[in-house]
Amino acid sequence: MEFKNIHVKVEGGIGEIIFDRPPLNVLNIEMMKEINQALKEFASEQSLKLVILSGAGKAFSVGVDVSEHTKDMVNEMITVFHEIFHNLNEIKVPTIAVVNGAALGGGCEVAIFCDFIIASEKAKFGQPEIKVGVFPPLAAIMLPRLMDLKKALELILTGDIITAQEAKSLGLVNHVLPVEEFDDKKNEFIKKFTSLSGAILKITKKSMYQTFGLNYQEAIKSVEDLYLNELMNTDDAIEGLQAFLEKREPIWKNR
Repeated sequence: MEFKNIHVKVEGGIGEIIFDRPPLNVLNIEMMKEINQALKEFASEQSLKLVILSGAGKAFSVGVDVSEHTKDMVNEMITVFHEIFHNLNEIKVPTIAVVNGAALGGGCEVAIFCDFIIASEKAKFGQPEIKVGVFPPLAAIMLPRLMDLKKALELILTGDIITAQEAKSLGLVNHVLPVEEFDDKKNEFIKKFTSLSGAILKITKKSMYQTFGLNYQEAIKSVEDLYLNELMNTDDAIEGLQAFLEKREPIWKNR
């Protein structure tokens, strides 16, 4: 896939979208349409075990292009921007935002919508939209689900920017890695997923999102049905259990 504002790689069960619109990977409508096209293709790619979003240069993304936030363009801009989250939601395998710089505004929203965030010590996060007279719709939904409501209100209503370590302490970031070891440590984390079955990763992720917010009786009924009627009908569940009994490494078919 060839694009103007992003690079797309598929290798070893990993699909990666690299934002590359210098200098700060500001998300304009053209770039967001490219991201959506790539995400749609990833959603239909059965061989993937993991999808990674990252940014070239010194920022993950500092947000949506303010010049396209005018009255005559805002409807298209919001529609295309929110389509990113609809498409991310269709990705059944785990998604990781790799943040080695600033993730602000819409860039922060894209990062926090992923299943995991791996950040370098120099990364920073924030929703400064309030300072230009608007608010971040996705962050207004996601932040109260990911952290204490009072802190979510503070971040959105003040527009404060926080460090990677503070983001980790709030539960937004999984791991903060030293800048000089970032690539090696990031790859170690990624390998944890690529050594597993893609089919089982999908079902396991589904089990957690499908039951989130349900009461116990609803949740256990839902997860039992998923376990017995989906998981145990996969080749890889049978293979994994058999390999354990035979004291050997499983040979995944990813189905």
